[in-house]
Amino acid sequence: MSTPKRRFVAGAVCPRCKAMDRIVIYRIDDIDYRECVECGFKDEMRFKPVVREIQTRVNTPEEKLAEETQVVKILGPIPTKKPDKT
Repeated sequence: MSTPKRRFVAGAVCPRCKAMDRIVIYRIDDIDYRECVECGFKDEMRFKPVVREIQTRVNTPEEKLAEETQVVKILGPIPTKKPDKT
């Protein structure tokens, strides 16, 4: 097994020693780990990033579209008075 590629996480703080910029992350067998190079703290990262689809008019639920729909009445031209020729 080859050594996993480690990457430093900018601004990350170690939960044990509170050292900043000492956390590296790496992946072994599709499991993400974090490790502090200062104190040796190791932890399995138990969260997976959730990708949220951007709301567009194509994927908006029909109920929400019905709520936002407004009826517009188109009026005809307004008749104007013609001036008297007297």
